Amino acid sequence: MATITFDTHRFVRKLKDAGFEEKQAEAVADAFRDAQAEAESATRHDLKELELSLKAEMQAMEYRMTIKLGGMMAASVAIVAALVRLL
Repeated sequence: MATITFDTHRFVRKLKDAGFEEKQAEAVADAFRDAQAEAESATRHDLKELELSLKAEMQAMEYRMTIKLGGMMAASVAIVAALVRLL
């Protein structure tokens, strides 16, 4: 996970300039820092892993669909051949 730098002193100072009391500004800054630490950020590496995983899933699905289509075509040919013999 990527680390994002956060200047709490500057954040508290801006809140105080906006009218917050010192304790309020510090509480908001702490809550914001805690929430930021818990948030998960996707990195380029995470996105690349996801892309590769999805590609592998799509290739597996394509393989399964090809096998199913081949089976249906073989069954269709067999049915048509049986019908031709009966008629």
